[in-house]
Amino acid sequence: MARNSAETPPARSSEPVPNAVWFKPVMFGFMLIGLAWIIVFYVSNQQLPIASLGSWNILVGFGILFIGFLMTTRWR
Repeated sequence: MARNSAETPPARSSEPVPNAVWFKPVMFGFMLIGLAWIIVFYVSNQQLPIASLGSWNILVGFGILFIGFLMTTRWR
C-alpha cells in the first residue's frame, strides 16, 4: 500500500533554530543583575538591596544568577 504524501509528516531539519535577538542580552542581564545584587549586599554592609531580607539577599542574588546560567543551556 503506497502512502499518500498528505499522510506523511513534514521532515524536520536537524539544525537547531537560532535564538531570538533578545535572548542573549536577557541572559547576560540576569547574570549581571545577580552579581550586582550580591556585590551591593556586601559593599553596603548588608543594608541594601533589601535590608529586611538580611542574609537571604545572597540567595536572591544567586537565584537571579542561576536563571542566567540556566538560559545558557538554551543558547544557540
